[in-house]
Parts: sequence; structure tokens; C-alpha cells
Amino acid sequence: MSGERALLGTGIVIVAVAALCAVFGPALAPHDPTLASGAVSQPPPPVSDWPGLFFSHGPSPFWLGTDAAGFDVLSRTIVAARTDLVIALAANLTSFAVGVSLGLVAGFFRNLATETLMRASDLLQSFPVFITAMILVALGGRSLGNIVAAMVLLYAPIYLRLTRAEVLIVKDRGFVEAARAGGATEWRIALLHVLPNALRPALVQSSVTIGFAILLTSGLSFVGAGVRPPTPEWGLMIANGAGGIVLGDWWPALVPGIAISLTVFGFACLGHALERHHDR
Repeated sequence: MSGERALLGTGIVIVAVAALCAVFGPALAPHDPTLASGAVSQPPPPVSDWPGLFFSHGPSPFWLGTDAAGFDVLSRTIVAARTDLVIALAANLTSFAVGVSLGLVAGFFRNLATETLMRASDLLQSFPVFITAMILVALGGRSLGNIVAAMVLLYAPIYLRLTRAEVLIVKDRGFVEAARAGGATEWRIALLHVLPNALRPALVQSSVTIGFAILLTSGLSFVGAGVRPPTPEWGLMIANGAGGIVLGDWWPALVPGIAISLTVFGFACLGHALERHHDR
């Protein structure tokens, strides 16, 4: 129990910090993330100097250095949380709604159309996610809407299969037969009796899917198929800073990389804690 609480607490703290950065990012950023300074590839100040810099009355220092274009790394990392989380949440919510709806229909009303739907879902899931996302975005264009649409096409089948499997179990329970004997229509039974009892696996999966969506968003931007510059985005920051690593400029790529890792870890902790709670 204590381990589960620690896992849940860790996830909540990390996700809360990421959410604060996403909502209040421009206000929290010490510098304008879209305005380049004259300090190019300036390294972060030593940690021992931070107390003095914090209480100094001069201009705000570049706490985590600047990149090769002179942008403040900390400011762009904070503001980039909005881009990544908005895309991930939009993709997850839409995938959840589409997948759960189709899963309910496929599980409750079994016919040729729903079996065809399941085979189409199997076909989509047989392709590598990242390569498929790259192809879909390349065909539709690098807009945020197309990136979200590509993720919905890839993640909705996950919710579809989870919901269908649970619906197949729930639809044979006694309370469903009682509702049918009471004269309830099939759609009323499906929406009011089956669906609420078949949502748990999909809800648990949603936390993990948000983490996957953040990784996919960053990966697409890293290879040039995602968010367009100069929009602050974690994967784009890593791509821009990767070339400087061999020159010793590690901070422009490492800082957003840590942000991605921590955020995905936070959502994974939430998902794992919810899964353990669901299995009890």
C-alpha cells in the first residue's frame, strides 16, 4: 500500500508541475522564449553561484544556459510543456472518445460490420507506430491538427480493443439481463448499464497513452515531421541542440530530454497506480 501511494504521489507531483508549466508557462519563464539574446551557447552558471544570482538586482540570469541561437533553455523548456501536453491531451481525449464508442458498439452489437471494424483495427496496429505517424503527417501536412489526427488514428484502436473486451464480459452479467427483462432498449442497456461498467481498463490506459503521445510528438519534431520552428517544443529543442553535444554544449539537448523523461515517467506512475488499484 505504501509503495502504491508513493507511486501515485510521485505521478501526481510530476504531472501537476508539468500542468502548471503548460498553463502558466509564459508567466513562469524568466525570459521571452521566442526572443534570442546576444549570449550564444552560454553554459549554465555553477550551482554554487545560484544563491547570489537569485538575490541579485541585475537582469535575470540564464539559469540553464542558452542554445546556439541565443534562446534561454529554461524558458523554452517551460513554455514547450504547453505544446507537448496540448497535443498529447487532445490526441488522448479524442482517441478515448472514438475508441470507447466504437468498442462499445463492436462488443455489444456483434455483426459483420463490427467484425470488419475489428479487422481494420488489427491492420492499423500491425504497422510501426512512429513510421505510420510520420507517413500520415507527411501526407496531411505538419499542422497541429494533422499531428493530433494521426495520433487518434493510431491510439483509438487501443481503446477500441480494451473496451470491446470488457463489454463482452459485462454484457452477460445479471444486471444486464434484468434491465432487458424490464423492457429497456438495447441502446439504453448499452449506454446506461454496460458502458459505465466497462470503462475502467480504458481509463487506466489513458494515463499511459498520454505519455506515449508526448514521446511521439517529440519524436516527430526531432526528425522534422512535427511541430514547426520556432515554436518551443521539447523534441525540436533536442534536435536543435544535438549537434552541439560533440562540442561540449550538452545543456540545450539534455534539459528538454530530462523534461520529456520526467513527464512521461509521471504519467506512467499514475497509470501503474491506477492499474494496481483496478486489479485489487
